[in-house]
Amino acid sequence: MAQSNRVRWFILTLLFFARIGLGFQFQTLGSVADELTARLGLNYTEIGTLIGLFMVPGMILALPAGFAGRFMSDRFFIGLGLIALAAGGGLAALADSFHLLAAGRLICGVGFVISNIFFAKVIADWFSGKELATAMSVLVMSWPFGIAMGQIGHGWLAINYDWRWAFVAASLYCIAGALLVMFFCREASETAKASGGFKFNLNRNEVFLIVIAAAVWSFFNAGYVVYLSFAPTALVAGGYETVPALGIVSVASWVMIFSGIVCGQIADRSGRHDAVLYVCMAAAILALAMLFVSSLAIPSSLLFGLMGVAPAGVIMALTASAMKPENRALGMGLFFSIYFLIQAPAPAIAGWLYDLTADAFWPILFAAALFLITAVANVAYRIAQKRLPL
Repeated sequence: MAQSNRVRWFILTLLFFARIGLGFQFQTLGSVADELTARLGLNYTEIGTLIGLFMVPGMILALPAGFAGRFMSDRFFIGLGLIALAAGGGLAALADSFHLLAAGRLICGVGFVISNIFFAKVIADWFSGKELATAMSVLVMSWPFGIAMGQIGHGWLAINYDWRWAFVAASLYCIAGALLVMFFCREASETAKASGGFKFNLNRNEVFLIVIAAAVWSFFNAGYVVYLSFAPTALVAGGYETVPALGIVSVASWVMIFSGIVCGQIADRSGRHDAVLYVCMAAAILALAMLFVSSLAIPSSLLFGLMGVAPAGVIMALTASAMKPENRALGMGLFFSIYFLIQAPAPAIAGWLYDLTADAFWPILFAAALFLITAVANVAYRIAQKRLPL
C-alpha cells in the first residue's frame, strides 16, 4: 500500500512536469503578440483568433480521442500529443504570415487535446477517492506554471533575440516531456476499461452531467485565458512598459501554482468545495475590477493568483462524479469537446471587443463576466447531480 502511494505521487510529479509544456507552448502567441503586430502586421482580432485556434481541434478530436483510448495506452497518447505540440510550435517558428501561424497553432491544438484528455484520465485513475481535488489541483497547476514561464521567458526571447525562439524553446520542452512520459509513466493497475470498440457507452445522465461540468471548467478557463492575453495590454494602456506589464501579470500564474494546491487541500479537508469555488470567483471579479486602477496592478495580480484562479483543481474534480470509472476515457473526450467548443471563441471575442472599442479594458470586463457565469454553471451542476444519479 505504501509503495502504491509512493508510485501515484511519483506519477503525479512526472505528469506535472510534462504537462508544463502545454502552458509553455500555449503562451508563446500571447507573449510575442506585440512583435507579431509589428513584424507581420497582424491586428488584435487576428492575435485573438490565433490564441483561440489552439483550442479549435478539441471540438472535433476530443470525442474520437476518448474512443481511441480503448485501444492504446494512456502514456502513448500523452507522448503523441506532446510531439504534436512540438511539431506545431516548430511550424509556427518558421511562419511569415497569419496562415502559417494558424496552421502551427492548429497542429499544437491537436496535441493539446490528445494529451490533455489522458493527463486528466491517468490522475483520475490513480487518485479516485484519494485526495482527488488535491491531485487535480497539482496537475492543473502545471498549466499556469508553463504560462508563467512563457510570460517571462518568451517575452524576453522576443525582445532580446527574435520572436521565433519562443516557439523553438517551447517545442524542445514538449519533446523532453514526451520522452519522460513514454519511458516512466505507469497506469493504475486497478483501472477499469470500457469494452465495445467504438460503442457509445455513456448513459443519458452521464452525458448531461459531463456537459454541465465541462461548462463550469470552460467558462473558468476562458476567463483565465482572456486575462492572460489582454491584462498586459490593459496595463500598457494604463502607462506600464511591455516587459514590466508581462511580469506583473505573470505574478498571478506563479502564485496560482501554490495557491491552487492549497485550495485543493482546503476543499478536500473541509468538504466545502462549492463554497470555496464561489468565494474564489468573487475574488477573481474583484481582482479584474482593480486592474482599472493602475496603482493597484500588483495587488490585483496577487489577488487573482491567490484566490481568483485557485479553484482549478476543485472544478476538475467534478469529472470524477460526472461519469462511471470505466467510462473515463470516453467521458473525458466528451468533457473536453464541450470545453474546447466554449473556450475557443473567447480570445477572439475579447480581441474583437478591443478592436471595436479601442479600449483595452473591455476584454477585462468580458473576463469578469465569464467568471460570474462559472459560478452559475456550478450551481446548475449541483442541482443536476442531485436529480440524475449515474
